[in-house]
Amino acid sequence: MADAARKEAYKRRNQSLLLYTAATFIFGIGVTYAAVPLYRAFCASTGFSGTPMVGTGRFSAEHLIPRWLDPRTGAETRRIRVTFNADASDALPWGFEPAQNEVYVLPGETALAFYKAKNTGPVDITGIATYNVAPDKIAPYFAKVECFCFEEQRLLAGEEVDLPVFFFIDADVLDDPSARDVRDVVLSYTFFGARRNEKNGQLEPDTDLSKYTVGKDL
Repeated sequence: MADAARKEAYKRRNQSLLLYTAATFIFGIGVTYAAVPLYRAFCASTGFSGTPMVGTGRFSAEHLIPRWLDPRTGAETRRIRVTFNADASDALPWGFEPAQNEVYVLPGETALAFYKAKNTGPVDITGIATYNVAPDKIAPYFAKVECFCFEEQRLLAGEEVDLPVFFFIDADVLDDPSARDVRDVVLSYTFFGARRNEKNGQLEPDTDLSKYTVGKDL
């Protein structure tokens, strides 16, 4: 009887171990499949990795209403000129330029602009872009609703694409004494070749970004 009881105990323990192992395996598969949508949800809510934040905070509907009148004076609000700049790394055989030189926007008014990129090299190349907003004091109010920055852009040899930027300048800028009188803003993008980070597997510029000022509007 003692042997039978021992065998029964071993049998139950092995069954428990098998169930635990199976549950762990299934959980691991579930986490793997959920990782991408969870990561995207995190990016969408925080703006991480250049992902646009929509529907909350300064991207909520009340921030997307043009301020036709200056709240300080009641006079008509002056438009802000946004000019566009484009650069590409010397090591990247791409042509890169803005499709328009400038646009004029009211605080709170959305605007759509385009950049053009062309792979002039003989092989397919993946690039990634960084950005900068100047002057610094306007950067916290410059909001990109849709942007190609920090996203993989793979162009075939000789391929040319249009890259959109959908943005607005937060109307709260009119309440900031240090920034409300800014009349000219420069939005700059720089394209680099892309490489895969060995630690996290993410694509990143193949250059030392400490030499550049990027991500000023986050």
